Amino acid sequence: MRSKARECAFKIIYASLFQPDEPLQRGVYKTFDLSQEERDYADRLLEHVVAHRAELEEELGQLAIGFSKDRLFPVDKSLLLMAMAEIRFIEDVPPVVSVDEAVGLAKKYSTEKSVGFVNGILASYIGGKGEQV
Repeated sequence: MRSKARECAFKIIYASLFQPDEPLQRGVYKTFDLSQEERDYADRLLEHVVAHRAELEEELGQLAIGFSKDRLFPVDKSLLLMAMAEIRFIEDVPPVVSVDEAVGLAKKYSTEKSVGFVNGILASYIGGKGEQV
């Protein structure tokens, strides 16, 4: 159920990288035919990303050694921001689920190398939080 919500949130975050001054476009919800519960979860993810974007990007910059936040592939950056927000702010989701979902979306939307990159960054993020994957 939450997989579709995550995919929609990812697409909205991705679009926001190219139009940062525009309000988040939730029209993709209709495309995915999300239930109200799925919409609520996607909204929750998006709210956390928007509210904490600067600090999430700073943490991402510290984890992505050799890559500035501006040099990251936009798909990967979007997935990482979403997963980091979910890991940090949504307590009813085990971190391993967030990582698995982000890696699955990386397989679908990014490159083969990006899959390992996303997995590694999120593993480091979780390790830094004292949690186990």
